[in-house]
Amino acid sequence: MRRMPLSADTAVKLAKHLNVPLEHLMHMPQHILIQKLAELAKAEQAENEADKAEEKAEGKIGNNEEK
Repeated sequence: MRRMPLSADTAVKLAKHLNVPLEHLMHMPQHILIQKLAELAKAEQAENEADKAEEKAEGKIGNNEEK
């Protein structure tokens, strides 16, 4: 079985997210690795959306305070 072609940054992020050593990550089966990558992407997307919503809410509150 061939290893997944991951960038170093992606491998480090995924290892940290899964709380596994980088060496274990590199020998993980592809189907599991792809599933975990999808979970990480979904989590990052949700975090980014939450940050945007928070910034938007803070902007509205800030605008009301200036008036």
